[in-house]
Formats: sequence, C-alpha cells, structure tokens
Amino acid sequence: MAKKIRTAVLPVAGLGTRFLPATKSMPKEMLPLVDRPLIQYAVDEARAAGITEFIFVTARGKSTLEDYFDRAPSLERELEAKGKLDLLAEVRNSTMPSGAIAYIRQQEALGLGHAVWCARGLIGDAPFAVLLADDVISGDTPCLQQMVEAYDAAGGGCMVAVMDVPDAQVSNYGVLKVAEDRGDLVRASGLVEKPAPEDAPSNVAVIGRYILTAEVLKSLGQMKQGAGGEIQLTDAIAEQVGAGVPVHGYRFRGHRYDCGSKAGFLRATVAFALARPDLSEDFAGYIRQVAREDLTVGW
Repeated sequence: MAKKIRTAVLPVAGLGTRFLPATKSMPKEMLPLVDRPLIQYAVDEARAAGITEFIFVTARGKSTLEDYFDRAPSLERELEAKGKLDLLAEVRNSTMPSGAIAYIRQQEALGLGHAVWCARGLIGDAPFAVLLADDVISGDTPCLQQMVEAYDAAGGGCMVAVMDVPDAQVSNYGVLKVAEDRGDLVRASGLVEKPAPEDAPSNVAVIGRYILTAEVLKSLGQMKQGAGGEIQLTDAIAEQVGAGVPVHGYRFRGHRYDCGSKAGFLRATVAFALARPDLSEDFAGYIRQVAREDLTVGW
C-alpha cells in the first residue's frame, strides 16, 4: 500500500506580472475568485484530500498570504457581536491551526522545480503533493482527493493530473510520453516540457497537481536547467521513469480554469458566480442582458 500523503507544497513566489498593476501590491494568489482568494481554493482542496501540513514557498512581498491564514480576533468578535454568524464561520474556515503552515523563501526565480526543491528540508523522505493555485479545478470530488485515491490504487510512485489539450496548445504544458492509456490512468514512459507541436509525444498535458516521491527532490538538487533556462519539475519527474519509478497521469473528473491568465480568470469568475445560489439568478440575468444588448463599457 502507498504511503499516506500528508504534506503539500504550494509554490507562491511568482510575481504575477500578467495581472499588473493589481499585483504590484497584492500577491496574485490573493486575487479574489468571487469572495475567496485563489489560494483558499487550493488549500481547501488539499484539506479535502487529507493534507495536514502545508509548505508555502514564498518571496519578498508575500506577507499578505501569511496574514490571511492567521486569526483575526477583533474581526471575529465584531462579527459575533453583530450576529453575522455565517460570515464568522467563513472567516474561521480560512484560519489555519498553529503549526499547520510553514513558509520558505525562494530567493531566486529559477523555476517551479527550484521552488519545490526549496521545501526539501521540511518534506523529508515521505511522498508529498504539489498544488499550483493558478489552476482552479471544480468538480463533485476535489481533484487532489481523486488523485490520492488513484495513487493508492496504483501502488505509489509519482502521479500528475493531466488533461487532453488541442495540438496547438501542447507547447504551453509538460506533456506525457504515453506507454499505456487506460482511460483515467495513463502510464508514462517519459515527460517533455513545452514541446513544439510537431515534436510533442502526445496531447496529454500536465496541469498543476502532483503527487511526488522524495526522490524527485534529489533530481531537482542537481540544478539542471531545462526549458526556458529554468529548473523544471517535469524534467525531474521524467528522471524517475528512467530510474524505474512508476509515473502515472490521472485524468481528473472536473473542469480546470487557468487563473494564471486574465481570460481564464474571468471564465472562472463567471462559472463560480453562476454556481452560487445567492448570486446565480441576478448574475445570469445580467449576462443575458449583456448578450442581448451587446453592452460595452467605455473608458
């Protein structure tokens, strides 16, 4: 039986340049999707999968993230005094227990692989998860929970969340070399980071959810530069295949929103707002009005 996954690494050191000037003073992971920041969706997904220890890989200017998950006693007292118990429950749900989160600095922007490697001292020898807050995934069962169940059935090794993308988009992703395709579970014989469409081994693309062995950290420690001159997590996972470690892709059930792009963030905002009982009727009516009248906003 595979070891239980209790630790998750959340790389949050990026500058968020695609959302400037908003991210000039706010971490991109704190951008609100309806009324919760992106990072909250990732943390909630991890908790649903049984994660109890969180490692945030941060950078200068990210203290807002630390404050967000801390207690806010004066706010809680005020909400309780005013009888706003639903809001009080939401605030308390965003508070993490003492010791549940550790913060590590990535002092150089050397890539996702380097960010994960920075957490090596706190991960130890156990398998761990990695979640990218840019990828927000909706579904009846949270994505990482699905992966943990599939990981147990597969007997361990490494597992990445995957989805089939159009050929023209493969250069935006890490892509699996497929050895065996069993539908939900895909056994990989290799991985390639951001291949040109004509060189892609498949259109099975990796998205921002991973379950990894500690051996990946040793590969990352070699500091080999990959695509874009960065230390790529995909390359380190590919090395596990060569070492005989099983690597699987898991086609999750749900919908992924790329909230690292403006268009993806807007799509997610619309979808999550329409899924909210307290917002859907009014918001859907406005969308119908926009579609009917072709409203535009002038600046």
